[in-house]
Amino acid sequence: MKLLIIEDDKKISSYVAKGFRESGACVDTVADGSDGLDLALEGSYDLAIVDVMLPGRDGLSVIEEMRARGLSTPVIVLSAKRSVEDRVRGLETGCDDYLTKPFSFTELQARAQALLRRAQPLGGGEQIQTALSFKDLRLDVVRKTVTRGDQRILLQPREFQLLEYLLRNPGRVLSKTLILEHVWEYSFDPQTNVVDVLVCRLRSKVDKDFSIKLLHTLRGVGYVLKTD
Repeated sequence: MKLLIIEDDKKISSYVAKGFRESGACVDTVADGSDGLDLALEGSYDLAIVDVMLPGRDGLSVIEEMRARGLSTPVIVLSAKRSVEDRVRGLETGCDDYLTKPFSFTELQARAQALLRRAQPLGGGEQIQTALSFKDLRLDVVRKTVTRGDQRILLQPREFQLLEYLLRNPGRVLSKTLILEHVWEYSFDPQTNVVDVLVCRLRSKVDKDFSIKLLHTLRGVGYVLKTD
């Protein structure tokens, strides 16, 4: 699952992003409404979680513009406004669900899963990918399993997150900055070699015992999932 969070409260944004990443989602976060709209229109997201009160552009106008542009991405609104009128206004704007603050992550996750099931087509069309594969390497997002050929591969949580990110972007070179943002939630360079270490650990598990290598390093650029 690829998720967009538009929320200017850093604690809430970090809390929600961490929870969804731990459940296997790829998450992008942004604190400004205008920037969030740009990301929503440019990226291919399975779900968006949008705060109402935002700098740059308020959340409801972001949703209105998404719908006006024909974007059908399911949207959950987060808001401190609790009145029936506020909820109705949010739903009329085009959101799919409305959750008031404070909220529990468990409830937010359950509502997100319900929307994703509803958005998944019954037959034909593109479905939300929970089973990812590249060549003989396979990852099941729901069951948290990884196999290569007929061999089961056991991964730590961050290794699993990195592999899912790579499998959702086969052939695309992912820079250290992108990996830091998606796996560690860092928006800065921590001046360590944590990415190199994680890639090395992952490579030792998915490539070491196989003749065809899938995880490659482009020195000074990043990492890519491909075959020679």
